[in-house]
Amino acid sequence: MTNSALFLVVLITAIFMVIAALVIAKLLAPNSSSPHKRDPYECGIPTRGTSWIQFRVGYYLFALLYLIFDVETVLLFPWAVGMRDNGAQGLICVLFFLIILALGLAYAWKKGALKWK
Repeated sequence: MTNSALFLVVLITAIFMVIAALVIAKLLAPNSSSPHKRDPYECGIPTRGTSWIQFRVGYYLFALLYLIFDVETVLLFPWAVGMRDNGAQGLICVLFFLIILALGLAYAWKKGALKWK
């Protein structure tokens, strides 16, 4: 069997498995419908007004900064595990990575993105 034929078999199998899982879940899932179930939130408190309101940009800035530094932490763990194998080149690369992130933090700090108003 060639690589392209094997890839096609795996792709078709994967698509079939996903469709089968969706159909089985739809058939076996309990179906109870009520007006409260159709509400956006099932907290018991009826919503007032429209849901299209503007949020301050500070929330988005905090979320983006959190994601940036969260990704930094995720990328530093594999580096720390294989630190002995990386040698001096790995150390220089991670220092360059940390310097770029520190510059980004300094920029956000200077622009006032970390101040909660």
